[in-house]
Amino acid sequence: MALAAGRRLPRVSTMLFAENLSKSFGPNDVLENVTFSIGDGDRVGLVGPNGGGKSTILRLLAGDQKADEGACGHRGGALGYLRQEAGLVDALTLADELWLAFPEAHAIERRLADVASHIERGEGDLDALIEEQAGLFEQFDHMDGYRIEARIGRVLDGLGFDLPNDTHKRCGDFSGGWQMRIALAKVLVRRPENVLLDEPTNHLDRKTRDWLADELQTYEGTVLIVTHDGEFLDKVANRILDLRDKRVDVYFGNYSEYQRQKAERLQAQDRAASRQERELARQERFIERFGAKATKASVVHSREKQLAKVERVQRTRKDAEVHFQLNTAGRTERDVLMIKHVGHAFGDHLVLLDVSMHIERGQKVALIGPNGSGKSTLLRIAAGHFPPTEGALEWAERARPGYYDQHQDEALDPERTVLDEVRSVAGNQVDEKLRTVLGQFLFRGDDVFKPIRVLSGGERSRVALAKFLIQPANVLLLDEPTNHLDKTTRRKLIEALQGYEGTILCASHDPGIVEGVATHVYEVKDTGVRELMDLQRS
Repeated sequence: MALAAGRRLPRVSTMLFAENLSKSFGPNDVLENVTFSIGDGDRVGLVGPNGGGKSTILRLLAGDQKADEGACGHRGGALGYLRQEAGLVDALTLADELWLAFPEAHAIERRLADVASHIERGEGDLDALIEEQAGLFEQFDHMDGYRIEARIGRVLDGLGFDLPNDTHKRCGDFSGGWQMRIALAKVLVRRPENVLLDEPTNHLDRKTRDWLADELQTYEGTVLIVTHDGEFLDKVANRILDLRDKRVDVYFGNYSEYQRQKAERLQAQDRAASRQERELARQERFIERFGAKATKASVVHSREKQLAKVERVQRTRKDAEVHFQLNTAGRTERDVLMIKHVGHAFGDHLVLLDVSMHIERGQKVALIGPNGSGKSTLLRIAAGHFPPTEGALEWAERARPGYYDQHQDEALDPERTVLDEVRSVAGNQVDEKLRTVLGQFLFRGDDVFKPIRVLSGGERSRVALAKFLIQPANVLLLDEPTNHLDKTTRRKLIEALQGYEGTILCASHDPGIVEGVATHVYEVKDTGVRELMDLQRS
């Protein structure tokens, strides 16, 4: 495996493991006696419903949280962990942030610069400085430090960065999607022996997802990936861990093979349950028929004892699904939104220039384009979050826009409960109505009192959708609304958008929205916006 910059040395045996792992949050049991091991060369997908504990498993493996019972962690080599939050230093440039992945080499490089400066100025013991410099050069070479820049460049290029221009930009100047790419790059350039990736494809376009799949296919370490992207797992994974009902089932093969094996397992379980039910019913009929006969008393008693000891085979249950629809709050005028020669810059960074759009009632407009091209900026300007640097927007008088933010951690208050968060935008609506809505999004009973900070990314997305639904609107401004959603919730949202009778302006990479919902598609690129197609779906 690789050292800091990738020089090949003898491989170490690596493993990610969990042994009888249990974890609860207050009264909520998330994991019970979970056991698995992931060894050298395994690329494993961890799948399951949102809120089931997938991110919790990653945090426990990384040591961010402690297990209530059991053991877990990694053995052999270093651990790299892509969290759902980028965790960057806004003031650092992209290049400096990537160098943080190589602290030892970076420290040697800084010391070499100091030593060279002392030698040049003739300060200190010259012989000692030259000897130290030679030793530092040897250490740097041993770490393959001279290839770090090339390694960083290769990964950044694969993730779609504009080189070399982006390397000089501050991390805080990148959009949220690009910041997640930076966090992913930090893991990939380091190439640790053990890798945890939490939703790595959420902010990637198809080209970059394909590049990442190729990168992971040849990865020599141990990889565990949480994602709802089955197509991605088909290319990458050789095993699947299915986390449901607080336990893990192991399937060998990629995602499609997992689906086939699981379907067969569930069918076999239902057949076994049917056979058992028939046999139990037969025994119960015998007991009922002969229970009052003294001559059969011993036989009846024996069968009753046998029935009491039988471990019942449970029939399979469908995963709980969200149920909601998107209703319009009144009808707008024909001309819903006029965007007139809008431009916007963040400091010296120009994002949009001379953008004009005319959106009419009933249109469903998809904005596509690279991350950081200005899609989110245009949506936030339309939502009134800040005025454009130049140009103007004209909304229809009866337009009631509602805005959905892709960055849930920024949009939700971590200290509020689920109910409090929805209540904050509900006006005078009673809690009974709010709890009914939350129930449609699978927050039932005491779930509504969970603080936002303990929710998974998918659960936070469902809270945001519930907030969005509770507010009356007839124009939807959506920023990557399917990010973090499991397959079922994503499908339900796309169906709701297809049936929505109002107007939609949506930034999305999701083909389900671009190809299945949009009536008009615009590309946001190179500070401009151009219409690619007018589909005019009925």
